[in-house]
Amino acid sequence: MTLSYNWLSDYLPVSIDPQKLSAILTSIGLEVEKMELFEEVQGGLKDLVIGEVLEVQPHPNADKLKLTRVDIGNNQPLQIVCGAPNVATGQKVVVAPVGATIYPASGSPLTMKLAKIRGEESQGMICAEDEIGLGTSHAGIMVLNENAKPGSLAADYFKPYTDMVYEIGLTPNRMDAMSHWGVARDVCAYLSHHEKKVYEPKLPSADFKIDNHSLPIQVTIETPEACRRYSGVCMAHIVVKESPKWLQQRLKAIGIRAINNIVDVTNYIQHETGQPLHAFNYDAIKDEKVIVKTLPEGTPFVTLDEKERKLSSKDLMICNADAPMCIAGVFGGLYSGVTDNTTNIFLESAWFDPVFIRKTSFRHALRTDAAMRFEKGVDISNTVTILKRAALLIKEIAGGEIASDIQDIYPAPVAKKQVALSYAYLKKLSGKTYPPATVKTILKSLGFTIINEDAEGLQLEVPYHKTDISIPADIVEEVVRIDGLDNIAIPQSITITPSVEKNNGDQYKEKIAAILTGCGFTEILTNSLTNSKYYTETQLQGVVRLLNNISVELDIMRPSMLHTALEVISFNNNRKATDLKFFEFGKTYQTSGVGQYTEQNHLCLYVTGSLLQNSWKQKSQPADMYYLKGIAEAVLQTAGISDARFEITSNPYLQTGLAAISDGEALVTLGQVAQSTTAGFDIKQPVFFADFNWDILVNYSMNRTIRFKEIPKFPTVERDLAIVIPKQTPYEHVADPLKKLRIPILQHIKVFDVFESDKLGSGKKSLAINFTFLDVEKTLTDKEIDGWMQKIMASLEKELGAEIRK
Repeated sequence: MTLSYNWLSDYLPVSIDPQKLSAILTSIGLEVEKMELFEEVQGGLKDLVIGEVLEVQPHPNADKLKLTRVDIGNNQPLQIVCGAPNVATGQKVVVAPVGATIYPASGSPLTMKLAKIRGEESQGMICAEDEIGLGTSHAGIMVLNENAKPGSLAADYFKPYTDMVYEIGLTPNRMDAMSHWGVARDVCAYLSHHEKKVYEPKLPSADFKIDNHSLPIQVTIETPEACRRYSGVCMAHIVVKESPKWLQQRLKAIGIRAINNIVDVTNYIQHETGQPLHAFNYDAIKDEKVIVKTLPEGTPFVTLDEKERKLSSKDLMICNADAPMCIAGVFGGLYSGVTDNTTNIFLESAWFDPVFIRKTSFRHALRTDAAMRFEKGVDISNTVTILKRAALLIKEIAGGEIASDIQDIYPAPVAKKQVALSYAYLKKLSGKTYPPATVKTILKSLGFTIINEDAEGLQLEVPYHKTDISIPADIVEEVVRIDGLDNIAIPQSITITPSVEKNNGDQYKEKIAAILTGCGFTEILTNSLTNSKYYTETQLQGVVRLLNNISVELDIMRPSMLHTALEVISFNNNRKATDLKFFEFGKTYQTSGVGQYTEQNHLCLYVTGSLLQNSWKQKSQPADMYYLKGIAEAVLQTAGISDARFEITSNPYLQTGLAAISDGEALVTLGQVAQSTTAGFDIKQPVFFADFNWDILVNYSMNRTIRFKEIPKFPTVERDLAIVIPKQTPYEHVADPLKKLRIPILQHIKVFDVFESDKLGSGKKSLAINFTFLDVEKTLTDKEIDGWMQKIMASLEKELGAEIRK
């Protein structure tokens, strides 16, 4: 939003320096994104002076040029070569001496230099109006009034309009600040609070009276849900012409093109008060009737831009007795607008529903200033007051008479909202203790009414212009804003209070879901009811059967989450989606007799297809059990479980199974789903499945202690070792003797290669193992590392009979 400093200052009771005003605006939440000087005449006529032509002689070397001597008030007349046909002795003119810069109406700035023109020296320029931005004529030089004083500044003579313009980064909720009046109200509230003195904005007022009733008008609202209030008045014998200079300058400063005095007044009032207005040609209103309603779908309507638009049945229209005249709150019609020949007008000031206006505005791609104000909500209480203000201003600059009573159709007056604010809540949210007197001063200066107060807080009535205020937090924002956002106290320390809901696993669930999503998994949600045909009789022992099942297929509560997920995988495979990674949080159900039922929470992962696709950079990589094992380990580590031991296990649903064991409890079971199971779902590719006992994971995560330690200052040292062991020896048997050594500086152990060959011997394999060492207190030496590696090799030879490969 654009604000004019001069315009805003008219409403402020005290003069404020532009820089200080900028700081105040930013402090109260109206952030000044840009502040720049506006000059009606670019350059402000700086360095141009008034001169008097003392002598005019023909140029000796050019028929169309003349040599002039011009007095600029310093007793040293300038010789200037001039080509203007109207230059004459005794004229008062505008002179651009050497060093001055002129800004033509079109073209680039030009700095005067001492020059020779056809052999004669020229010490500047006698200016035409288009050469210095004062007009467009280039017929000749400007000839000024006789009383113009040579040597005086051209800027003092013409007094070109200048202003300071602010670009405000206005948040969408601040409809109340979308006008110069609204901003002045906030600035006065700020001054009242900080200077401990009551400041009120100076708003123009005048006696409004009806001159006659020569222009009757009747207003009807047929769609009250879209137009809660509609006000209007007729004016007769107005003269449409160019607006006075002051009005054009105000509009031009904020980037609005002047059109004519009537349209300019509606634009001026909109930016002054925030209330959009519309002026109709009264003589175009058939039967003197204004009807607010919607029209049938597809009704054609020609707007001011001469485009025919097809209306929606949801577009609110302002109509006369026969036809639409205007898209309410958005855009005027071609045949009802004010023209140069208009003498009578009907002036509208209304409240239109924000949703109606916004949808219509986007539907027709008409994002007008009026629409953007209506869609944020205007002050419904102020339509008549602003209407009177506009009518009086039109009467002042366009003449005419107020020729009807004010029509104010307000069928269901809106009550003010009430909000309670407690001082304790204000302190909690703002972090600052405000004295009650300060709070009341701020709120009263913003237009709030205190309807009840006690030691605990205030019961407030919200002014109509504060459409965004509905809850106590909004009131806190108002208080903090007027106190100054740059005055918010920054605490020296921050206390973080841990959650007391120790048994709530929702936060941990969100964390795991985020990790899995980051790994490319998609969450699914399947039915807790399933088909008993998926299970063998043995597997159905202890299952919860439904007495009144909703279908033949859904007859039991699921004893496992696998089969409902296989339905999802099958559904996707049948639609050519073969590379899948799913996760699901859910429950399984068991019973040990009537009335004895148990539920268990699970987190299950499902992987099938390829992990990587074929490309120029890489080959396709199919999913396998080891990928799923890595994901499972990451999930366990988030719960603080780093010592889980994976063991081979049997599971009726898995072809090959592993279980992660910690403190004797199975945390997760994973492996490849048995082909006999996937075949029942017509799935022809391997599926890998991991089933976490979620209740145990949550218990671990809620009871673990998180400790932070600084990043090590010393480097790690890595050593590799290759051993030959029996082919059937699992890695866990290799890791166990190493853990028993309890080497304090051994950080990580990992297998990075497995090699099998007849050269190693029958039934043998080679494991290449990487060891990472770190001492957080000093840099390790080769001697220390060699000593530990000797112990590691001795342990492996003794415990496993391993052969160390050289």
